[in-house]
Amino acid sequence: MPKKQLTGVVTSDKMDKCRRVEIDRLVKHVKYGKYIKSRTVCHMHDENNESKLGDTVEIIECPPKSKLKRWDLLKVVKKSTLVDIAAMRAAAAEEPAETT
Repeated sequence: MPKKQLTGVVTSDKMDKCRRVEIDRLVKHVKYGKYIKSRTVCHMHDENNESKLGDTVEIIECPPKSKLKRWDLLKVVKKSTLVDIAAMRAAAAEEPAETT
């Protein structure tokens, strides 16, 4: 049986070599027929810390690596364009100090 491959967005990169990935999907309500947004949360192993917060990644099933990790990183599909505001403020605060 082939391994499952899914595409999702990295929602947490605070752990070393581990990422939290959310996979959004639409589920049809049984009685009313309305489509409801739902998400699946997977923890994946990222050996080289290639992915960052907000990246779209493709993951593949693997044997359990820890209590939660059951997926491996296959590839980073799209890099995030999120800007770290705290880093920008720190850089802006350092600029006037360097000129004096």
